[in-house]
Amino acid sequence: MWKTTTVIFVLAIGIALLFRTGPKDVPDLPETFWGPERNKEASKEIRPFSIAVPKSVIDDLNERLKNRRELVEPLEDAAWTYGMSTTYLKDVLEYWSTKYNWSERQALLNKYPQYMTNIQGLDIHFYRVKPDVSRTKLKVFPLLIIHGWPGSVVEFQKIIPLLTTPRPDKDFVFEVIAPSLPGYGFSQAAVRQGLAPPQIAVIFKNLMLRLGYDKFYVQGGDWGSAIVTHISAFFPDNVLGCHSNMCMGVMKSSMPWRMIGALVPSLVVESEYANRMYPLGYHMSRIIEETGYMHIQASKPDTIGAAVAASPVALAVYILEKFSTWTNPEYRFRADGGLLEKYTLDELLDNIMLYWITNSFTTSARLYAEQFTKAHMGSGIDELPVDVPVACAVFPYELAYQPKNLLRDKFTNLIQFNHLPRGGHFAAFEEPVLLADDIFDFVSTVENIRKKNNAKNMPNAEKKIKEPTKI
Repeated sequence: MWKTTTVIFVLAIGIALLFRTGPKDVPDLPETFWGPERNKEASKEIRPFSIAVPKSVIDDLNERLKNRRELVEPLEDAAWTYGMSTTYLKDVLEYWSTKYNWSERQALLNKYPQYMTNIQGLDIHFYRVKPDVSRTKLKVFPLLIIHGWPGSVVEFQKIIPLLTTPRPDKDFVFEVIAPSLPGYGFSQAAVRQGLAPPQIAVIFKNLMLRLGYDKFYVQGGDWGSAIVTHISAFFPDNVLGCHSNMCMGVMKSSMPWRMIGALVPSLVVESEYANRMYPLGYHMSRIIEETGYMHIQASKPDTIGAAVAASPVALAVYILEKFSTWTNPEYRFRADGGLLEKYTLDELLDNIMLYWITNSFTTSARLYAEQFTKAHMGSGIDELPVDVPVACAVFPYELAYQPKNLLRDKFTNLIQFNHLPRGGHFAAFEEPVLLADDIFDFVSTVENIRKKNNAKNMPNAEKKIKEPTKI
């Protein structure tokens, strides 16, 4: 047995080396103007913003909900395996129509300070929440936190106070900057092709510079993970550390290891977590089952966009399904989809409302098309290594799993890799305490390493752990 294992191990190394590519140069991405012609004269000032939806918009929504078409009954005992159960959907729509109070929810969404500023031709919406450190000597680190699809800044409502509240065992706290992605919610959408995650990374780096921060921490999941990874790869001198709850290393060198792990999992992943990757056929089938939306959004976003955005019922069913199966795959076997295990209906409808009142579903879906263009996929950008300190928070029900050893080619300074006890894809929304704790632990580790390096007067080490700007 040991001889067979040795042969496979040697073959794995050989194949991995065959797939390994040399160091790639970081591209000099242009600061493209993405907005309409009229925005060329737009002010660069940072403007206070507050959500204020006209009553006519809410009246129109309620009218559409009231006069909705009769839903087709689900198959017997299908639960959510064919998609969202229309039996349960009826309850959601009834609640939305008769009990959901937008005036109250809008006030809650306006609880934290919000702003707008025009960057590269687009009005970018963001929360900027500062901690109260007037009576303390705590350090304040700016933290750029980025959402994904089909989420929004609604996902961060519960984690913002956890990140901006001082902790007795920490000598620092965060100022949180949480922007809406371009084309999502209140952030303006591009009017021309090409705004993919790397280009959004440039916009958000410029947002932080405009706020006066040339050094900052970044955090993200879903698209947010891809974007903070790009920011860290493109602008390492600006990023103090990168925390992700969806670490994905799109590296050719990891592909053969995945295949070999199907034969001998212990060569790739710890036995305790092998069932998150293998059997390979099962996990590939699950990925295919859960990514049907991605194929149409990556190829025909405006078609699905027009269909979904035309009706609040369509928008609700399309989005809510993801908050069931991506939170826990077992929820698809339940009649209620497990939807209220981690969320309230009000919270879920808040997120849907941001898509409805801004009519931004179509523009949000276009991000998939931009990611999968021939130009982007052939650029090699996704294979750029990240050299800044990185933390991966691994939640058990995330859509895909990559072990630490397959991420090291991508994240060369991976200093924290934690398996969290519960939670799925929408970590900040589902488990804000677990995620906030992991972020604090990561930054504490980075800062302690930096202090030790400074104390030892090791200038070479500072190439990996950079001295923060005084805030």
